[in-house]
Amino acid sequence: MDFKTIEYATDGLLAILTLNRPDKLNAINGQMVADLNAALDAAEADEHVRVILLNGNGRAFSAGFDLDGGADAGDHIALRKELREDFDIIMRFWDSPKITIAAVHGYCLGSAMEMAVACDLTIAAEGCRFGAPEVKFGSGIIALVLPWFIGPKRAKELLLTGIDDLSAETAGDYGLVNRVVPGAELMECARSLANDIARNDSLAVRLTKQAINRGYDIAGMRQALLQALEIDTIVEGTETDESRQFNQVLEKDGVRAAVAWRDARVRGASDDAQGE
Repeated sequence: MDFKTIEYATDGLLAILTLNRPDKLNAINGQMVADLNAALDAAEADEHVRVILLNGNGRAFSAGFDLDGGADAGDHIALRKELREDFDIIMRFWDSPKITIAAVHGYCLGSAMEMAVACDLTIAAEGCRFGAPEVKFGSGIIALVLPWFIGPKRAKELLLTGIDDLSAETAGDYGLVNRVVPGAELMECARSLANDIARNDSLAVRLTKQAINRGYDIAGMRQALLQALEIDTIVEGTETDESRQFNQVLEKDGVRAAVAWRDARVRGASDDAQGE
């Protein structure tokens, strides 16, 4: 199989999917979504594959969805289609009939964190940083899974502050990851865990995963996620004076300059409020 943005390999009972845009910190673009869908199709159709292992090349697992390109915010039909495709690729790791394991290192941010959390198990390297900086860029959350896994208080703190430097150890305490291991041992640990699962009765494993996930569906998770996606569509498709100016600075001078512009704007508004 020929992929442009990922690498695909099988090793015994494992399928290994490796995000491969290291120069972009494996930011997820439309081509990567298509490649991941094709790779998951192949892994799920392969009767020898029992576990799918997701990881990333380079300095990071992934910095999230690529800010460059994508549908125009003013084209609501194209925007809705793109967001639904992004949502679906995240949830494929949750819905897959095969067991999915994410091995993350460096940075695991935004929707890449959602994708890693949607996997059945997540192993993190020491030093990995997690976060959900979407609100800093005027964006919403594509797959709002965090409240279901770590509770509303912690989810709101992460999502509303836009934190992007949550340590792997704290992520473990929150329940976002199963294990934190030295970076040099990340893939060895993930492979060992994958093989432990793969050696078990395949039907029992598949149906046990199905039973756990069905419990979340009965509790309403799927419908809640789809409602949240509708809200994200509104967020992404609504232009305000602030978002327009932010995007102009972003396009001209980059992310850091745009965030600095917003910080200065907020400080100015705060000073004006105190002076009244």
